[in-house]
Amino acid sequence: MDFAFTEQQEMIKKEVAALARSFSLDYWLEKDRKAEYPVEFIEAFKKNGWLGIVIPEEYGGSGLGVTEASILLHEICAAGAGTSGASPIHFYVFPPMPLIKHASEALKRRYLPRIAAGDIIMSFGVTEPNAGTDTSRIQTRAEKKERRWVINGRKVWNTNAQHATKILLLARTTPREQVAQKPFKGMTLFFADFDRSRITVREIEKLGRAAVDSNEIFIDNLEVPEEDVVGQVGEGFYHLLDSLNPERILTGIEAVGIGKAALERAVQYAKERVVFDRPIGKNQAIAHPLAQAWAKVETAELMCWKAAWLFDHGRPCGAEANTAKLMAAEAGFEACDVALQTFGGYGYAKEFYVERLWREIRLYKIAPVSQQMALNYLSEHVLGLPKSY
Repeated sequence: MDFAFTEQQEMIKKEVAALARSFSLDYWLEKDRKAEYPVEFIEAFKKNGWLGIVIPEEYGGSGLGVTEASILLHEICAAGAGTSGASPIHFYVFPPMPLIKHASEALKRRYLPRIAAGDIIMSFGVTEPNAGTDTSRIQTRAEKKERRWVINGRKVWNTNAQHATKILLLARTTPREQVAQKPFKGMTLFFADFDRSRITVREIEKLGRAAVDSNEIFIDNLEVPEEDVVGQVGEGFYHLLDSLNPERILTGIEAVGIGKAALERAVQYAKERVVFDRPIGKNQAIAHPLAQAWAKVETAELMCWKAAWLFDHGRPCGAEANTAKLMAAEAGFEACDVALQTFGGYGYAKEFYVERLWREIRLYKIAPVSQQMALNYLSEHVLGLPKSY
């Protein structure tokens, strides 16, 4: 298996790095302070044609793979944008995947070109406050009425809901008790208008990524035409599965990039900061944790590229995708923590930038799947141990 980038991939890496680094760390500091959506950043990536990277060419995109999308998001994070910059772009890569694979031809032609052009802002509605990681227990319901569906329910941790124009929404169309032997059946995916007369949005104040909103939403008689069902009625959960491994790969490589950005700043500081008449980087108490963090980030990165390569070549990658996310979240957070410690008291100050990366990267130990659930997957599906839940 060859992990060397192609000429095209090297070009993507170079061009995205230059564009991402044209936005200073002060830009991200201000977006975080003011909790402002990074509109200028998204517009720059829209203008340069990066938003449709995974959308097929016949629908206005670039038709590239998860590897190229990973390069895109890695360079954004390595530039210091953190999740504040990665998350808005991430939502042009991950949520469209079920549409690409399972939507009707008419739905694809209606919406995918607009997503690729950046004319649609997407939200993603799966998680519910009373279901957690057991998606089979979601309570949001959709009822068929003539040629439309009427949806009622509640979702939580919806990114982009303050700005979204469309939402990829999972709802129960068959009660769980009627499909008790196969509880993940009976759920359907809808690509719905984010109708604010029918959807109430409540923003959640949170630890990091203030520039990009997280929300709880309340859905009251939201009407969706039957032609905006994604794939088959009752098979929505299984349609989502096609996008879960890519999302784990993408969040893994984002964590790697954030870890690298933190280490870049910490290493430079360790070379320049003089205490007791010597740069602090001469001290092994500073140097060794940085070196260890670098080694772990590099190792996690290799698993991310392996998982992306497997996915793009149509091979099973569940073990690799979960491992990539698991190890990258750990390594990236450790890198940010070591970086903050390297700065000492200044690491705690916003003006030195690393505390934002430290706050933002903590998310990846929880989402899109917790470390514990990733370990559950590996225990059961790789090691063959009994299912624990």
